[in-house]
Amino acid sequence: MYDDVPALHDAKQAEVSGSWIDHDRTNVTFRPDGKADIRLLDGQEFDFDDRWRLSGTGTWKLTDKRTGWNDGRHVQLTLTARTAVATRAPEPDDPPAPTTDRPQPPKTYTWTFELRRDNKKALELYFFFGDPDSRSTYILRRDG
Repeated sequence: MYDDVPALHDAKQAEVSGSWIDHDRTNVTFRPDGKADIRLLDGQEFDFDDRWRLSGTGTWKLTDKRTGWNDGRHVQLTLTARTAVATRAPEPDDPPAPTTDRPQPPKTYTWTFELRRDNKKALELYFFFGDPDSRSTYILRRDG
C-alpha cells in the first residue's frame, strides 16, 4: 500500500503524442502542438468515486516538475473546454450512488499521469483512482 511509485525519467514528448485508450471506451489524443482531445475520461483519485466521465478539448505537457507520486516525468492534461459529461455505471460491489446532492462534474479539470513501461518497454500512462493508498491504477495504452 505504501510502496514507492516507480519514477520514469526517459520518456519523450514524441512517445506521448498520439491516441491512447483504456478498456472502457476512454480515448485521449495528445497532439504534438500541446493540444488534446479527451473522450470519456474518469476523474482521478477520490474524484473517480463520483462516476463522472468528461469529454472535450484541452492542453497537455510532459513535465519533470514533481506533480504526481514520484520524482520522474509526468503528463499533465488539462480539460479547458468540456463538451460532454457521462456517468460510469457502478460495479456490482460499488455502494449505491447517492440520489441527491450528487457533486456536479467539473467544467475544467487537470489530470496528472504517472509514466511507466510495460514488459515490452512500451510507455503506459496511468493514475490512481479511488483511495490513492490502494494503488488501483487507471491505465491508458497507445491505441493500435
